[in-house]
Amino acid sequence: MLVDWLPGILMLVLFALEVPIAFAIAIAALSFFLIDGSVPLNIFVQKMVTATDSYPLLAIPFFVLAGGIMNKAGITARLLVLADALVGHLTGALAQMCTVLATLLGGLTASSSADAAMLAKILGPEMVRANYSPAFAAVITSCAAIITALIPPSIGLIIYGYISDTSIGRLFVGGIVPGLLLAGALMTVTAVIAKKRGYLPRRREFAGAPALGRAFVDALWALSIPVFIVVGIRYGIFTPTEAGAITVLYTILVGRFAYRSLYFADLPRVMKETVLDTSSVMIMICAASAFGFYLAWERIPPQMANWLVSLTTNPILLLLLINALLIVLGTAIEGTSALIILTPIFVPILAKLGIDPVHFGIVLVTNLTIAGVTPPVGQMMFISSQVLRVPMEDYTIEVLPFLAAMCLVLVALTLFPQITLFLPDLVYGRGP
Repeated sequence: MLVDWLPGILMLVLFALEVPIAFAIAIAALSFFLIDGSVPLNIFVQKMVTATDSYPLLAIPFFVLAGGIMNKAGITARLLVLADALVGHLTGALAQMCTVLATLLGGLTASSSADAAMLAKILGPEMVRANYSPAFAAVITSCAAIITALIPPSIGLIIYGYISDTSIGRLFVGGIVPGLLLAGALMTVTAVIAKKRGYLPRRREFAGAPALGRAFVDALWALSIPVFIVVGIRYGIFTPTEAGAITVLYTILVGRFAYRSLYFADLPRVMKETVLDTSSVMIMICAASAFGFYLAWERIPPQMANWLVSLTTNPILLLLLINALLIVLGTAIEGTSALIILTPIFVPILAKLGIDPVHFGIVLVTNLTIAGVTPPVGQMMFISSQVLRVPMEDYTIEVLPFLAAMCLVLVALTLFPQITLFLPDLVYGRGP
């Protein structure tokens, strides 16, 4: 019946009206309780509140706080020097440095939005001063931030692991190779465009082994953090949630005593920013929990499952169809909210067809994070464009070749599961 789908339709309408994502989901969920009448209204509040009663979700504020501390401690500057030593001699050096820096930062910030803001503020003006197109600068700073969604720790992978009951440790390890592939694709497109437009290198030659070695040693404490997280989770020293807390302590020690650039007086401001960033994510998760109750009550996931399976039972073809659907949805729905809503719908379908949840998790997070740079509602697009004052129409034209390259990587991840799974299988052993 059409009335069963009204809350979902209402949510899409509210998205189109640019109602804040969390409120749009919550209002749509509340409408179900008001329309149905057979479910007590207090269940809506209970579902909102119980969503916060989750031990794994504690990892989100911890990793966000750790990223804020690393930024305040000046780690970005050291990693920028390392990126310069690695690729400063290439055509389009500043743009190439942007991708390398995003790859190095991926294991530190845990937030694509945070990376987009940081890269746009640090490297965006430098590119414009070096006669790069402002639209190009906005595009590369936002696209490079996608890498953060895959290289551990990743908030998107934590949320997916929590909702789908998938090993977060395996997801973290599984995101490393896809993250590096995305970086390679972005650097390839950058090289082609930079050569055509004459975007110059910063120097004529490679910096040399001594300079690279000094930059590497200076950034070693920062680079050790992702390794510290993955090794600790792999060998059972701590859980992913505990890893977040320990990483906060580790980054404070590194910033204060190793680099001597963090002061304890800085921590209250960092913690305030963390509370604001975490609250926006948690409100969305709470609203999605109530919306998920509506989906389960009306048996919408099984209905959608039956419809998808009626199209094909071939696992790879089904994944490609889901990717096509997600790309369309991603142009209208913000990535994190889509992840929260769609994970409980798709995971049971694909589990029946034997698709590894780690493989699907990486494909899903990659797809929905690409939506973050896709007009009209891409969050990273808005951040970079706002910082560099770039009109959406200019951004849209400039982003097309980068979107094409990232979609090719997405198709490769879909068709060849071992790209994602071989490293988790190597580290953890073959999954069940």
